Amino acid sequence: MFLCRKNELANLSAAFNSGKKAAVLVYGKRRIGKSTLIKEASKSFKGVMANFLCVKSSFEGNLSLLCRTVALALGLPSSTQFDTLFDLFDFLKAQKKRILLVLDEYQYLKESKKESEVDSMMQAVIDSMGDNITLVLCGSYIAVMKELLQEGNPLFGRFALVQRIEEFDYYEAAKFYPNLPVREKIRFYSVFGGSPYVLSNLNYSKSLEENIVSLAIGQDALLRSYIENIMLKEIQKAYDVRILELIANGKKRYSEILSQLNMSDTGLLDKQLKNLIAMETIEKVFPINKPDDKKKVFYQIKDNFMRFYFAYIFAMDNLILKFGQKEFFKSCIARSLDTFISYRLEGIANQYFARKAKKGALKGVLDFGSYWYDDPQAGKNGQYDVVLKRADGYDFYEVKFLKTPMKLEQCKAEEAQVRSCVGLDCKNIGFVSSSGFSFKSRAYNLISGADLY
Repeated sequence: MFLCRKNELANLSAAFNSGKKAAVLVYGKRRIGKSTLIKEASKSFKGVMANFLCVKSSFEGNLSLLCRTVALALGLPSSTQFDTLFDLFDFLKAQKKRILLVLDEYQYLKESKKESEVDSMMQAVIDSMGDNITLVLCGSYIAVMKELLQEGNPLFGRFALVQRIEEFDYYEAAKFYPNLPVREKIRFYSVFGGSPYVLSNLNYSKSLEENIVSLAIGQDALLRSYIENIMLKEIQKAYDVRILELIANGKKRYSEILSQLNMSDTGLLDKQLKNLIAMETIEKVFPINKPDDKKKVFYQIKDNFMRFYFAYIFAMDNLILKFGQKEFFKSCIARSLDTFISYRLEGIANQYFARKAKKGALKGVLDFGSYWYDDPQAGKNGQYDVVLKRADGYDFYEVKFLKTPMKLEQCKAEEAQVRSCVGLDCKNIGFVSSSGFSFKSRAYNLISGADLY
């Protein structure tokens, strides 16, 4: 079943059927759906497709396997070999048919030689490639694949199309569970996020709690293994794992992380955070009203399920073994799960505004995101996470994950609290309520859970 990715699919299909030579770069995290997308786009390709999965081996070993893959795709004996990569592409150039060649997990081929040696070979290959060839380089090690786009890399400027594949947002993820009630859609996305692999392995005939117990807690649980053995293995050399644990548990600012790690500020933490950002594991968030204030910047884990893992599962094996998965869930997760989800709903609200912005439906809005405030009279400061910036002020949204519709009295109380903060440049007040509202009002912009979807 292929869901979403309409724009990416259209772009790839157009590149594959351009009628002229083209090099295409596709990259994104593991199990994000890159290979599935390429396969779907290739259905419209009128020619021969050869899909080679690069392996952790020598360059010569990869070349031998690549030759075998190409030979089988063209109906040649599997023993067909070529001495060099250039010989192989010269042979393909001479074929009287269109050829789509996919080099999946290209980073393994790239790392089989020193520095940019393989990239230099690929540059020469692309420059002399026949008009009948479309070459796709696909990879999941994001930092390595991004190097191909840097000006100093031999492949800079060689790609007719670059497709960065990201996980689904809340709206796209819901395509996997269209029949669930709105509140359950919010709960599933808040815990399990938008990875196609994760979403395709959930059992939607069971509750969120049952899925967590069976798929996320045990040492051999399928989705826990996905985090530990796939997502984290690739980046484990570039960071201290405690960084992610601290961020997931509310230590989001540089000074807080540094203090909790008992590190001196030698620049090592800054380097590790930059590596995690480059690998799209975490992201740096700036308040829209103080974009240049480095002291107000905070970090957050991008993937909801990874955030859930570090908030609840990481380093808890001793308790899990003692109590078992069900009792561990009851004692260590259940009581605070709604609070965890309520914070994720704020992220969903910002995704909702992002979708509206891309459709041109946020008239007069200059930016949206978090807002930092200082109230010296009350001796407090803090952050509002869902705020829209306009030319004459800001619209503040209170986001509530509720089981029942929000009442007018609750909204008025929340408004009073917002407006009591000295120094807020507040123009309008709005509310996002998972279960909707028990009233109608023109005084507030009301967004229900149903409106989100």
